Amino acid sequence: MSDTLKDSHGAEVTVDLDEAGQAYVIRVDSGQVAGRAHFIAGPDATERIFYHTVIDEEFSGRGLSSTLVAQALTDSRQKGITVVPVCPLFVKKLQQTGDDYRSEGGQFRNATTTDFDLVKRNA
Repeated sequence: MSDTLKDSHGAEVTVDLDEAGQAYVIRVDSGQVAGRAHFIAGPDATERIFYHTVIDEEFSGRGLSSTLVAQALTDSRQKGITVVPVCPLFVKKLQQTGDDYRSEGGQFRNATTTDFDLVKRNA
């Protein structure tokens, strides 16, 4: 993910996929990790269940969670991954922009009981 991203204060941030840690990670301009959007694999190998997004308290108020969620969705769309939102931030974002996300080729579906059970067992 190579776009130049900025927080609400104009400082540069980066978002990268940490596949081993099963999370998208947002870093501030110093390189310090400011937050993560955690996911697990869904029942289908091409799905990711996003279940928890957290921004460290010292970085709150900078719009980082919105940037992190948006970049995770963009990367998932580009890779052909179906997003399964459990995390309220992902649910809200897709409620607001789901039609646009789909029109751009993104895929998502509502979480099922099976998905919630997977999160409870594996997260």
